[in-house]
Amino acid sequence: MKRLGLLAPIGWRNLWRNPRRTIITLVVVSVGMWSVLTLSAMVQAIVTSSKNTALRQLTGEGQIHAPGYLDDPNVSRSMRAPSGTVLAILNSSSVAGWSTRIRVPAVIQSEYRSRAVMLVAADPTRERTVSDIPGQIERGRYLLDTSDTGLVIGRELAARLRTRLGKRVIVMAQASDGHLAEYGFTIVGILGGSQESLNGFVFAARAPVQKLLGMDDQISETAFASAPGANIDTVISRLRAAAPRLDIQSWQTLAPLAATLESVSQAIVGIWLLIMFVLMAIGIVNTQLMAVFERTRELGLFQALGMRPRSVLLLVALESALLVGTGVLLGALFAALTIWPLRNGLDLGRYAESLAHYGAGGGKLFPQISASSFFALSLAVWLLGVLAALWPARAAARVSPVEAMSHA
Repeated sequence: MKRLGLLAPIGWRNLWRNPRRTIITLVVVSVGMWSVLTLSAMVQAIVTSSKNTALRQLTGEGQIHAPGYLDDPNVSRSMRAPSGTVLAILNSSSVAGWSTRIRVPAVIQSEYRSRAVMLVAADPTRERTVSDIPGQIERGRYLLDTSDTGLVIGRELAARLRTRLGKRVIVMAQASDGHLAEYGFTIVGILGGSQESLNGFVFAARAPVQKLLGMDDQISETAFASAPGANIDTVISRLRAAAPRLDIQSWQTLAPLAATLESVSQAIVGIWLLIMFVLMAIGIVNTQLMAVFERTRELGLFQALGMRPRSVLLLVALESALLVGTGVLLGALFAALTIWPLRNGLDLGRYAESLAHYGAGGGKLFPQISASSFFALSLAVWLLGVLAALWPARAAARVSPVEAMSHA
């Protein structure tokens, strides 16, 4: 530590013997650091938006089905509502909310057109605990209770069917006994929100649909969400132990696009970090090699006066550490100044519809990066920069005092 205290001021002064070269290197490092942190925040914002849209539309953080339902979602693959231990787990403090649903293929027919859809019937009160759909009403209202005879559809679906609020439509689906059942619903609500994810669904209350399909008290699925701080994997493990005959899956299986984006996001940041490292390494190595070449006589004199080669290596490495560290601090500061003003949301504007194809809904992104990721990425860039500087430092340590003294 005493040696470091002696060499640090010397190393810092050496950096500014050629200010232009040092400033250029600082710009390269700081811009690279800024881009890594800012990209990480933006990618995380897209991934979070995509995940929240998928989970808060219909998926939830997990679902319970009868065996085979996910492969063939029809009325015959139904189950009883949660009870016993399963119900106790769903009502525990580790679960924020849950809702039972009927979800079956159907056909909706207006006065002019018909379209294949997925009919979703739920308890409107419970649905609000696991889904944002009840809050996306653009016109009209959402379903009031389990016996409501209204129907809620998306804005674009209404346009394609050439129907509107207050109009009556026919919904047809296969009943439990195999016959084609049909029922006349009145459209009571039009949904806004992400139309890309709503086009194939229509929403009704559970009781009328159970009666229509002859399901008695049977349901198709139970969706649930974990409480803040609770581990969803632990909740699913407990449910699987309580109901081994049921198919219980997490959101990673149910929403593969969101899960893929989450896993790929780290790879994207890693690849960009590698690209920035290569660019920074070129600048750092070039700067330090030039400095070593220009100071060959000086480094040889140091060794002739008794400085050991490892002290020379430490001096040059310390210069690089100070140079890279300053660049990293500047880049991190610029990144913080870029990300912080966007904490209340970045309006996607005309790009909102394009990002909706990838599940990023809501019209806004909220760029953010955790403190741990912020410091981890900054430390990684600094360590990689110091690692790149070991080559010129090693070259400096190998300078021969005799040859160096004769260097012009």
